[in-house]
Amino acid sequence: MRVDTRIETAAPASSSATTHHNRNLRMLRGRHSGSWWPAARATLTAAFLALVLWLIVNQARHVDWPAVQQALRSYGARTLLGAALLAASSFALYSTYDLIGRRLTHHRLPRRLVVAVAFVSYAFNLNFGSLVGGVGMRFKLYARLGLKPGVVTRVLGLSLITNWLGYAALAGCVFVWRPLPLPPQWKLSGEALRWVGALLLVGTAAYLWACFRSRRRSWQWRSQTLPLPSWRTGLLQLALSTLNWSLISGTVFVLLRGQVEFTTVLAVMLVAAVAAVIAHVPAGLGVIEAVFVALLSHRIDASELLGALLAYRAVYYLCPLALALPLWWLIGQHGAAHRDKGQAQIAPTSNNTTSTSTTNPSPPEGP
Repeated sequence: MRVDTRIETAAPASSSATTHHNRNLRMLRGRHSGSWWPAARATLTAAFLALVLWLIVNQARHVDWPAVQQALRSYGARTLLGAALLAASSFALYSTYDLIGRRLTHHRLPRRLVVAVAFVSYAFNLNFGSLVGGVGMRFKLYARLGLKPGVVTRVLGLSLITNWLGYAALAGCVFVWRPLPLPPQWKLSGEALRWVGALLLVGTAAYLWACFRSRRRSWQWRSQTLPLPSWRTGLLQLALSTLNWSLISGTVFVLLRGQVEFTTVLAVMLVAAVAAVIAHVPAGLGVIEAVFVALLSHRIDASELLGALLAYRAVYYLCPLALALPLWWLIGQHGAAHRDKGQAQIAPTSNNTTSTSTTNPSPPEGP
């Protein structure tokens, strides 16, 4: 018994020393590897932003603005209605992304409120940037409705994965099989674009494989744990996002009145979307226009392109924002009413998950 006692008491000390040693190693590696990356990232971002600004200024100097105004006036009701229907379908589809997070985190907010929060967040995200919309608005509204920050973080993470999973799949296919002829000043060849597309396809396949075969059903990121969906939910994420990006591109395609084939519009939209994200410009203002003019001005007059993109901003950005503003107020009022009554619906914590699993089993991950 004495020998056993010594062994049992010595093990924690050794384990503690090993843990402390590993922590020091991670800190040293972090300092060594992180010393160059922030500077490199800042340099690359600044260079990309400078390129985008140069494109905006260069294109703006050659724009015939009266012709742009004339192009806007030439739109008929049927064209605008078709674009509006595609935009509404896209928003309706995107608003379901947070329902995947609702299922996987098992929180109890009503579906209609989850859809409403996602709609408002998306509208604000498009017009004011991700920190105000996609991130800030979600945390603010979900907090008013009673969700804990950790649950909101997981819902947001799953929504972001859904959104960019379809992007990676579509961009990978387009860049590999239908690469765009890029301007010479971009210093990126079609072959390089094919490699980018191949990497995106590999990333998409890796995520779906993890959903299907991985034994580890959650990912740890800092202090947050993100659940890994089932393969059915992974395919659902891919289908929803792929269709949504197609609807976004279809809105511009309708406003261009078929002057360019859909696959080309889709490819340009995918390039413009990631350019707007990297540039950190709210609403991608000027960035999307610069990319479209740079890549399509040899096929469509720049004034017609800008007219179509201004109409796209009105249909896809401003109109949904007009709906999101009163909806934002209504969600806030709903959250305040629940707090006053003490009936805010909060996600179950990990402490009571085990105790309630025998009587109230968690819903399955698959659809």
